[in-house]
Amino acid sequence: MIQEQNGSGRRILTFPAVHPCESIETTTLLASLTSLALQICEYKSKCFSTNARNGRQTIRIVSNLLLFLEEIQHVAGSGLPDSVVLSLSELHLTLQKVRNLLEDCTRGDARLWMLMESDRVANQFRMFVRALALGLDVLPLGLLDVPSEAKELIELMRTQARKSRFEVDPDDERVIKDVFLILNQLENGIVPDEYDIKRVLDSIGVKKWSDCNKEVKLLDAEIGLDYSNEEKRREMPFLSSLMGFMSYSRCVLFDAVDNKVAQQQQHSSRCDSDLLSCLNSDDFRCPISLEIMKEPVTIATGHTYDRSSILKWFRSGNPTCPKTGKRLRTTELIPNLVLKGLIQQYCFRNGIHFAESGHKNRDITRTIHAGSLAYEGTMRLVADFLAGKLTNVDDEERNKAAYEIRLLSKASIFNRYCLTEAGVIPYLLKLLLSKESMSQENAIAGLLNLSKHSKSKAVIVENGGLELIVEVLKKGSQMEAKQHAAATLFYLASIEDYRKLIGENTEALPALLDLIRGGHDRAQRNALVAIYGLLTHPENHRRVLAAGAVPLLLSLLTSSEREERVANALAVLASLAEKADGAKAVLQSGALPQIVGVLDSSTSRAAKEQCVVLLLALCINGGTDVVSLLVKSPSLMGSLYSQLSEGTSRASKKASALIRILHEFYERNSSGSKTPIFSRERFVHVW
Repeated sequence: MIQEQNGSGRRILTFPAVHPCESIETTTLLASLTSLALQICEYKSKCFSTNARNGRQTIRIVSNLLLFLEEIQHVAGSGLPDSVVLSLSELHLTLQKVRNLLEDCTRGDARLWMLMESDRVANQFRMFVRALALGLDVLPLGLLDVPSEAKELIELMRTQARKSRFEVDPDDERVIKDVFLILNQLENGIVPDEYDIKRVLDSIGVKKWSDCNKEVKLLDAEIGLDYSNEEKRREMPFLSSLMGFMSYSRCVLFDAVDNKVAQQQQHSSRCDSDLLSCLNSDDFRCPISLEIMKEPVTIATGHTYDRSSILKWFRSGNPTCPKTGKRLRTTELIPNLVLKGLIQQYCFRNGIHFAESGHKNRDITRTIHAGSLAYEGTMRLVADFLAGKLTNVDDEERNKAAYEIRLLSKASIFNRYCLTEAGVIPYLLKLLLSKESMSQENAIAGLLNLSKHSKSKAVIVENGGLELIVEVLKKGSQMEAKQHAAATLFYLASIEDYRKLIGENTEALPALLDLIRGGHDRAQRNALVAIYGLLTHPENHRRVLAAGAVPLLLSLLTSSEREERVANALAVLASLAEKADGAKAVLQSGALPQIVGVLDSSTSRAAKEQCVVLLLALCINGGTDVVSLLVKSPSLMGSLYSQLSEGTSRASKKASALIRILHEFYERNSSGSKTPIFSRERFVHVW
C-alpha cells in the first residue's frame, strides 16, 4: 500500500517520508501516480523565491507525464505487465522526491536557506529529472496498447529530461554574494548597509516582520535537529550565521511587528496552554518504561513509545506491538514531533528537566556559545541597537524593542549575555511602570528570560528590580504579566541572598498567594514554584505559614482539576512539613484523610510521590498520634506497597521508610511495649 506522508515534520532537502510501492494494485498505483503528478503541477502557480527556472522546467516535464498517465489508465482495466508496473513504481518513487523538493522551494519560512543551498537544489532537480528519464527509458512501450501520440510524448519527455540544464540562476548567484558580504561585515562588527539587506530580502520575497520571524524560527529548528554525524555538525555554524542575519533584519529593518501575527502568536501560546491543561502527565509517559518520553516515536500500529524503550523491545526478539501484541510487518519508527513538542512545553512549564536522547548533540554549548563568529557579531550589534531603542520617547518603538528582547532572550544563553552587557535591564525595569499592557508584559517576559542568566540576576536586583517585579505581581495590567513576574521571582530565588530579600518584602508572599487564589492554571503553577523556591531560606518558612498558605494549598487538593497543580501544592506542603511548625499547621487543618485520599485516587505519579513524601514528614514531625491515625487507614498500606514497584526511585524509598514506621508501630502496639516506636534521628537521613 502506498503510504501518504505529511512532510511538515521532515528535514529540508532530505526525504525520510519517501517509500516505494510494494504489492500494490495496478489501478491504485496509477491513481496515486496521477495524484502525485497533479500535485506537482499545482506548484506552477506557487511562488519560487529561488530556483524558479529549475522548478518550472521540472513541472513542465511532469505535466507531459500526466498526459501519458491518463492514456495508460484507459488500457489498464485488464491489468498491466509486471515490467510496466515495475517501471511505474520507480516513477512513483521519483515523483515523491520531486514533490518534496518543490515543497521546499516554495516554503514561506525557508527562503534564505533555500537560496544559500541553490547549488545543491539545482543538483537535486537534475538528479530527479534524470531519474524520470531513466524510468521512461526502461518502460516497455511495446507492451502498452496506447496511441502513437502517447508514445511520441514519452520520446519528447526523454529528450527534454536529457537536454535540460539545471543550473543556479545568475540572479540567485548575485544575491548569494550579497549575503556573504553582509555576513562578513556582521562577523567584523560592521553595521551593514540597510539597502544591501533590503535588496537580499526583496529578492527572496521577505516583505515584513512576520516573514523574517518565520525564517528565524525555521533556522533555529534546523540547528536543533539531529547533528549526530560530523557532516551535519559542520552545517551548524553556517545556519547560525544565517539566523543572525535574519534576526538582525527582523530587529533593525522593520519598524513594527505585524499586529495580526502578534495576536496569532499570543493566541497560539494560549491555545498551547489550553491544550496542555487538558492533558495528564501520564499521557507523556512511555507505556514500556513508564517514564516521560525523551524521543517519542510511533510504530506501525499507531502506538507511541520512547525510542530507546521500543528499540530494546525489538532487540530482545519481539517483533510485536507491546500494547496490542500485534505482529508488526515493519519495525520502522516515525518521530512523533508534535507529541515531543508538547512534552517539552509541559516539562518547561512544570520545572521538569527535559534531557534530549543520547544520540542527539544539542547540548548546552548550543546556547552558551554564539554558534559562529557572524552570529556573535550580529547579536552584539542587535543588543546595542535594542538598548538604544529602549531610550526612545516613542512608546511604539520601545514596545517593539521590548518584544524583540523577549524573543531573543528566550532563544539562548548567549543572547541573554549580549543583552545584559548592552544594558537593556534598567530600561526594561522602567517599562514595568508602563500603563500600556503589552509594553509591561513584553518587559516582564524579557526580564523573566534574562533572569535565567547568572549575571542578570544581580543587575535586576541592584537596579531596584525586586520592588518593581512585586508591583507587577500585585497590580499587573494582565494576568500574563503577573504570571511572568512570579516566574521571575522563582529564578531570582535561586540566589540565597535574593531569597532573603524577597521574603523580607512584605508584599511578595501575599501577592503570590493571591495569584494562587485568583490566577489561571499557569499563573498558579508559577506562584507555587516561586513559593517552593523561597522555602529553602529558613525565615521564609515562617513567613509562608504566617501568610496562611496551608489552608489555601489544601484547598487546591480538592478544587484543582489539574493533577500537576495538585502535585505542586503537595510539594510545597511537604516542604513546609519538614519542620515541626509546618507539620503542626498541616495536621491542625485536618488534612490527613485528604492526603491519603489523593494517594489512593490520583492518576499522577508526581502527585502520589509528593503524598508519600508529605505523609512521611508528618509522621516524623507529628509524632505517634499521626502514625496511629495512618495505621487505621484500610487503603494506605496497599497504596504504599504499589509505590515500591510502580513509583519513582524517590517515591519507592519514601514509601519503604513509611511502611517500616507503620509496621513498627503496629508490632509494638500489639505487644503492649512502652518502648518508643521510632527515634526521629533514625529516619531523618532517608531523604
